[in-house]
Order: sequence, then structure tokens, then C-alpha cells
Amino acid sequence: MRKIALVPVAVLTLGLALAGCSSTPAALPSSPDKMASSSSMPSSSPMSSDMQKTGTFMGLNGKNVKGTVTISGSDLKLTGFSSDEGPDLHVYLTTGTDEAAVSAGKEISTVVFNQDTQSFMLSGVDASMYTDVVIHCDKAKAVFGAAPLS
Repeated sequence: MRKIALVPVAVLTLGLALAGCSSTPAALPSSPDKMASSSSMPSSSPMSSDMQKTGTFMGLNGKNVKGTVTISGSDLKLTGFSSDEGPDLHVYLTTGTDEAAVSAGKEISTVVFNQDTQSFMLSGVDASMYTDVVIHCDKAKAVFGAAPLS
């Protein structure tokens, strides 16, 4: 009987965690041109400035994410970007689209859900090691969407 009683508690807990990514954010970055620098991961072979990767976002887990990503040299740029609203959205470089891939990936910066164009610096990051760009709600540990890179 105890197992049955725990199921509603687990469902309620998961629902509340995911609902956290649907609420109004307490504080989004106020500067639309916020540039992020990620230098905590040294790279032995940084992506050359003439190499370029692109991808198109698709929503995951019932969330909507649209737009394109371009990585060129040490710049990551989102264009035509929009996402479902979340209080703690971040952009990650990953090698997959699940929670394990996000945990093993490289956080780049916070991302604004309704800002069409956003740019981030990838200082010291070897982007060639990653296959996807993921939009993730850190508060609820939920992947909103991803763009496979090619």
C-alpha cells in the first residue's frame, strides 16, 4: 500500500518542478546584447575561425522552441529565436538532448525566451566537440528544445 500512496506525491512533485519553468521569471538579463564568456573549460584545439556549424531548433518535451543557431569561430548566435517562457533558461553545448547530456555539456549563458537575436562568446570552448545546442530550464531540470549541429 505504501508504494501506491507515494505515486501521487511523486507526480505532484514532478508537476510542480515543471510548472516552475512556466511561471514568470523573477529576473531576466536586462541587457538584450548580453555577451557571455566561458573560459572555465580550456581547449587544446579551439574551433578555427573559418569553421562554421548551424542548426535549427525544435521543441522537446511538449515545449516550443524555434529559430536557428550559428557557431562561427568563437561566436554562438541565435536568430529568429523564441521559446516557451521559463524562469531559468540557459543555452548549452551538448552531445545529446537528455538530462545526462546537459549535465555533461557546457553551459554557455542564460537565454532570453523572447529575444529574436542573441549572441554569446565561446572563449576557450572547442565547439567541434559538441553535436547539439540545447535550451534548458535549470530550475526544473527540463530540456525545452535543441538544435542538432551540422
